[in-house]
Amino acid sequence: MLLALVRATHPGPAVTVTVVAVLLGVGVGLEPWRVVVLGVAIALDQVSVGLSNDWIDAARDRETGRRDKPVARGEVSVAAVRGTAWAAAAGAILATTPLGPWALLVHVIGLGSAWSYNAFLKSTPLSPLPYAVSFGLLPAAVTLSRSTPGLPAWWAVAAGALLGVAAHIANALRDLDDDRRTGIRGLPQRLPPPVALAVAWAALLGAAVALGVGLGLDRPVAVIGLAASVLIAIAGVALSRRASRWGFRLVLGAALLDVALLVAAGTSLVAS
Repeated sequence: MLLALVRATHPGPAVTVTVVAVLLGVGVGLEPWRVVVLGVAIALDQVSVGLSNDWIDAARDRETGRRDKPVARGEVSVAAVRGTAWAAAAGAILATTPLGPWALLVHVIGLGSAWSYNAFLKSTPLSPLPYAVSFGLLPAAVTLSRSTPGLPAWWAVAAGALLGVAAHIANALRDLDDDRRTGIRGLPQRLPPPVALAVAWAALLGAAVALGVGLGLDRPVAVIGLAASVLIAIAGVALSRRASRWGFRLVLGAALLDVALLVAAGTSLVAS
């Protein structure tokens, strides 16, 4: 059952977001203990979000025969997943407390936003909103965790929000048919797949532009990153007309590039 619970946390995205938060923490100069606490808090956050998704979607996952979902396969009970999700959410909030009241407030808002998607917003045209809010607040959770809390630069928040929108669309495109069959009608499900993929590309390109401006176009890493993002976006938009698998893979590649630029910002993430 323990292994089933681990798989129900959506470990891939959970580990990715946690690693990004830790790298951002190192980049802005958090003391080692703050980096560790931040990593634990974000990891518990992601565990709670992943488990709440599988708990809330349990009936739908059984209906669509999702063999990759432990709850749908009967390997772990809904009650166990639900209880662990609530415990992880409480742990995430408690773990953030030593980082200060502002970091705690931002983390609570981001966590609540992510849960709101699983609970009800995923079936509405506002489905990208929780992703924009939660991803956009991640840089703030990091900069406000410093011994002297600081607000994040506007471009870091904008890039995080746009990356969140792109991640939402890219994730939804994998399960469009199952989602539509079971009544999930978020924004990606309401759009033709090529249009949805093109919106994801626009969000990724916007994130790259924000990061390029924020890092400073006099820095080689910013120029190279922005140029690479533009080239990948051109290829991605061309492929998005057919909603091909390569289009989806390029979305993931562009997202990783934007994340790398965000991490490379270092202390520039903190607003002056």
